[in-house]
Amino acid sequence: MNLFLVVTFLFFSGSIGGWCIELLWRRFFSSNNPERRWINPGYLTGPYLPLYGFSLTILFFLSLIDVRFIEKVWLQKTVLFICMALSITAFEYVAGLIFIKGMKIKLWDYSKCWGNFQGIICPMYTFFWYILSATYYFIIHPRVLNWLYWFTNHIGFSFVVGLFYGVMLCDFANAMNIMTKLRKLAKESNIIVRIENIQHILRNIKEERKEHVPFWFSFKSEVGSLKEAVERFKEKNNG
Repeated sequence: MNLFLVVTFLFFSGSIGGWCIELLWRRFFSSNNPERRWINPGYLTGPYLPLYGFSLTILFFLSLIDVRFIEKVWLQKTVLFICMALSITAFEYVAGLIFIKGMKIKLWDYSKCWGNFQGIICPMYTFFWYILSATYYFIIHPRVLNWLYWFTNHIGFSFVVGLFYGVMLCDFANAMNIMTKLRKLAKESNIIVRIENIQHILRNIKEERKEHVPFWFSFKSEVGSLKEAVERFKEKNNG
């Protein structure tokens, strides 16, 4: 099987699947959503989260590692899942650090979680990655090749995947334009902003102005609203 097709399909599936997981998490469990609304997760507009796409691709390649040198089968799986969880945690740390250092933005914040490191990674979410790794290995991985064969034999779906990448690239370019504005405001205020909090504040600002709060374009906002959101975020966290 062509390696490019494998990565293309896995990134596509992981990005959309991860978006669904985060959508449900923010709806029912997130402390930043006390109203329990449906909120589009992440900083992109469309239904995809690249972090999960990269993570699923990492899981696929790690699943190919031969651990049969370990005698006990249960220990083979345990070691493999620990390696998967630690690898994704490391990737999560690098991705989070890039945005913090380069953009002055925290895409997620684990500061209130026990044992967290710089608010970017923590044991609890590494454990979640462990559970997701096991779920992937037993439920998804055995079916990946069959899905890939189906994917390559259905030209219509290949078009959908190609359209997905085209839309996502345009979406990413637009999001980076907004993030650049946010970075400038954060730098001027000498703070690091948390993206989920900024989105929540922007929703409140729109509601106060009696404006419609769209699901898909909730992060799209003029510079004035972004500036006000950053000021409110700074005031709340300094207070």
